[in-house]
Amino acid sequence: MTPGPISVAVRARLRIEAHDRCGYCLTQQALAYGLLEVDHIIPVAAGGTDDPDNLWLACRPCNQYKGAQIIGHDPQSGPVRLFNPRHQAWRDHFQWSENGTQVVGKTDCGRATVHALNMNNPFAVETRRHWVRAGWHPPQE
Repeated sequence: MTPGPISVAVRARLRIEAHDRCGYCLTQQALAYGLLEVDHIIPVAAGGTDDPDNLWLACRPCNQYKGAQIIGHDPQSGPVRLFNPRHQAWRDHFQWSENGTQVVGKTDCGRATVHALNMNNPFAVETRRHWVRAGWHPPQE
């Protein structure tokens, strides 16, 4: 099933609800290189729909790494559902490293999501290092 176009009104609502930032790595739209994308929390390929309750914002890297995944692998406990930014609190599953450049998973869901979305890839960590120096990062929840 191919997803239909997401309306301008739904996109605007998502930007407000998500505070104009990626639901996974919290990258702010003002700092992202390109528009934040509409993410299907449960991908269409895995049976998800265009219902607004299944949509959130994601930066391009998080959205591309996530792809059609709904299950990730936690190195400590094995397969687990990925983080749902619409229904789970970021602070319950993640925290920033001491220097603010890496996302650290606090739970099996958080660790699996960090791994599946490659949230600490070298480019992201280096970019965050510059944001920290500028005083723009880590974002406050």
